[in-house]
Amino acid sequence: MSAMRGAKPKGSNAAPGAGARGEAIAATAPAASIAELGAESEQSRASYGAGALIACDRLVRIYAAEGVEVQALQGLDLLVAEGELTAVVGASGSGKSTLMNILAGLDAPTAGSARVAGHDLAAMTASDRVDYRRRAVGFVWQQTARNLLPYLTAQQNVVMPMRFSGIPRHDRGGQARALLEMLGVGHCADRRPAQLSGGEQQRTAIATALANQPRVLLADEPTGELDSATARDVFGALQSVNASLGVTVLIVTHDPAVSEQVRRTIAIRDGRTATETLRHATADQEGNATQHAVEYAVLDRAGRLQLPREMVEPLGMRDRVRLQAEPDHIGVWPDDQRPPTGPSQGPPTDRSSAEGGA
Repeated sequence: MSAMRGAKPKGSNAAPGAGARGEAIAATAPAASIAELGAESEQSRASYGAGALIACDRLVRIYAAEGVEVQALQGLDLLVAEGELTAVVGASGSGKSTLMNILAGLDAPTAGSARVAGHDLAAMTASDRVDYRRRAVGFVWQQTARNLLPYLTAQQNVVMPMRFSGIPRHDRGGQARALLEMLGVGHCADRRPAQLSGGEQQRTAIATALANQPRVLLADEPTGELDSATARDVFGALQSVNASLGVTVLIVTHDPAVSEQVRRTIAIRDGRTATETLRHATADQEGNATQHAVEYAVLDRAGRLQLPREMVEPLGMRDRVRLQAEPDHIGVWPDDQRPPTGPSQGPPTDRSSAEGGA
């Protein structure tokens, strides 16, 4: 019996011990495959957003309070190219302020990745975050009291960040005055914030945020406390620094007068990017310039698509839907078998009956 167990199988050309080696190869194959999948996933993450100045990849932020977890961001994807002027909109609690706090280095993501100007925000230490806020990013709050020190003049407020970033002392005053002049508040250089109007305070705050020449300027509702005329002036200042300095500007706003004047508006819903509206200038037959806007739903990297509530509720869509591939689009249909209400009397198979199509 022992001889038979050691014998080479009849008709086999395998060398002695080949079976054992084969078993070893088979045992290591799954591990090798898992390693390859991990490497492929890491390569995909590394390549995502290559060339973008701001890249958020499946960003998650969870807050825990009194045993209750709140998912402020639920796998958000976002790419912003250098030099863009972009607006972010969303209802209260949608996650837009959480996103801004992470991009500003004031908060850290729970999972996923966020990169800004080459900085990995998920991997930074506390000291890294301080240096990042001093050099790479500027921030303008809605509340003017958070932007300016009340006991300093406008020029002194702009000079203050320069003192912490190593700008030579003899250069600070000239650079501060140049920023204030560019933003139309040069005449306010020697006034304290209490002596400035709301619009002057915000434009001085923008100058202060730009003091260290950051590559990104984040503005959280910068016109929220201003009247419409003053808001236009402040938004004009943001447009000016974007165009003249090339700084990338990301604005969180509820003001349609702001969001409708940028080329790209990103809407966040339930912690994820839901839609993007792209605008470009067109000319009619008489040569008059007009703005043409197209709203797109965002398909994230996991293949998820948020359908607007006002579209799905009238069709009774919930829990699950049916998908139907067409030559140039995908149809989305309720999963129930209710009689059709439109002119079509059969299952939707062509474009003419695709009222629920996407």
